Amino acid sequence: MEERKGWRCLWVLWMVVVAGGCASEEKGLATRPAFEREIEAFEAADRVARPPRDAVLFVGSSSIRMWKSLAEDFPDHVVINRAFGGSTIGDCVRYADRIVIPYRPKRIVLYAGDNDIAKGMTPERVAADFREFVEKVRKGLPEVAIDYISIKPSLARWGLVEKMRQANGLTEAYAKETKGVGYIDVFGPMLGEEGKPRRELFVADGLHLSRKGYELWGGIMRGRIR
Repeated sequence: MEERKGWRCLWVLWMVVVAGGCASEEKGLATRPAFEREIEAFEAADRVARPPRDAVLFVGSSSIRMWKSLAEDFPDHVVINRAFGGSTIGDCVRYADRIVIPYRPKRIVLYAGDNDIAKGMTPERVAADFREFVEKVRKGLPEVAIDYISIKPSLARWGLVEKMRQANGLTEAYAKETKGVGYIDVFGPMLGEEGKPRRELFVADGLHLSRKGYELWGGIMRGRIR
């Protein structure tokens, strides 16, 4: 009886240890950095087939991530898409050491800032984060060209349009005074005659681009990207 009781105590103790370990693991997963899974997926893909150097690297949020025809729209360039949906400029800064600098691209095209404003960040914060992105990337790639695509106007986030305009103005001013940094304006061309976003440029959610939206972006950008 005493022996059985002893084994029962050991069993209960083991279950407590296992449960504690599982709880710790779940806690670790819960505190895992945002977008870590996406970044690890990029790194895994790179181990299978390493992208070539001197490509044009597109990075940023879902407006780039969902650009499925990116290679077709820039046939004169080798392009790499390393955008991850929902990201902010700060996220791009955080992961630049892993999904920007290692590719040694000849040019970087960044679209982010849209989610930043939607999450309550100020236009000044958006511009400051873009400066930090440029500075961090330039430490590893001193001569790389960097283009910033303006925050787009959208039907879904039209209520934030004034803050987006302010953020665009600040990043454009920074680009003008910084060597090798360009500003690509998609904001104006996406507005219709009434000064509102053109509906045909968006999918049903009023936020993400339709094929016509990407055609517009491609047409604007092809003359800028060399």
